[in-house]
Amino acid sequence: MPGTEQRTTTRQHRGAHAFHRSGAAAAFVTMRYVPDAATGRALLDDVLDEWAAVPRPAGVLSHGAYLDTAEETALTCVQVSDPDAYRDFARSLTGPAAVEAVDYRPYRGVVFDPTPAEPGCVVVATFDVDGPDRQRAVIDALCDALESQPEDTRAGMLSATFHTTLDGTRVLNFAEWTTDEAHDAFLDGAGRAGTYRVSTRIPGVRPIGFKRFHRHVRSA
Repeated sequence: MPGTEQRTTTRQHRGAHAFHRSGAAAAFVTMRYVPDAATGRALLDDVLDEWAAVPRPAGVLSHGAYLDTAEETALTCVQVSDPDAYRDFARSLTGPAAVEAVDYRPYRGVVFDPTPAEPGCVVVATFDVDGPDRQRAVIDALCDALESQPEDTRAGMLSATFHTTLDGTRVLNFAEWTTDEAHDAFLDGAGRAGTYRVSTRIPGVRPIGFKRFHRHVRSA
């Protein structure tokens, strides 16, 4: 089996830049090292300019640019209703926006607040896994764990949306939070301990780590 079958998610989050987006069939993601914040912002400015300069195919649902709080990783994500729509879009791009992106497919997510609000931050966690069965196993286990936790252990989490690579080697989770402080509280509490325990007890699954990002808006 080359990939994972997309499961129905819990509730729909309708934020303008939400990773939990109705109709999304794929997310094309790049993550690039940058030496400092100024370089990262300049890179993302260039990407935003290039995106704005070319026609946007109907199948491109959203695109966003992000810089992590350590100011060393620039992330871009383009969500599409059809992978071919991204390929059509990418052929028109040049410069930093033309860097090859990793093709992820949404599998399952949970939404705790469907209000169409801009998240304060997005936490991106990555897992190295041994095939599609392990992809599904860790995602299902983590979604079930999050849904069963008391609300106060994950206060401020708006959504968590899990994506898989077609080759069965990676899982990517985009978790939207109200604020950095809410995510810090989660890391220090029982909620984080519970989800980490779940992910480390599944054979063939190796958590790589996470980075916290803020959405980048074109510099003035």
